[in-house]
Amino acid sequence: MGFGFGMLGGIFPLMFLLVFVIVIGTFLFGVISGIKTWNKNNNSPRLTVIATVVSKRMDVSHHQHHHAGDATGAHGYHTTSTTSYFVTFEVESGDRMELHVSGTEYGMLVEGDTGRLSFQGTRYLSFERNW
Repeated sequence: MGFGFGMLGGIFPLMFLLVFVIVIGTFLFGVISGIKTWNKNNNSPRLTVIATVVSKRMDVSHHQHHHAGDATGAHGYHTTSTTSYFVTFEVESGDRMELHVSGTEYGMLVEGDTGRLSFQGTRYLSFERNW
């Protein structure tokens, strides 16, 4: 018995369905996970504690997008970048927490700063530096 195109015709739709289910499943997992985190943060108390900025980091993601063509008919790609900013705070008990902050907040905070950190769950609210 030979391996013919008839057998391949049955495998490709199955592979397409499998990839489709994996992509949709991954997307749904991300959405549900985000909603759960948002809900948990909303139901957490707003806390203000004395904390010290111990480290800062950036996470840069590059995304490549295909574009169909411009006025000259040229096809190609363009790249965009997204930067996420994170700051690690240490509270008086010695526990540390890394929180996502805006680029503006990231620029204003300096390692070694001590002050009053306000947060809700994993959501950064503010940091008032001690002068």
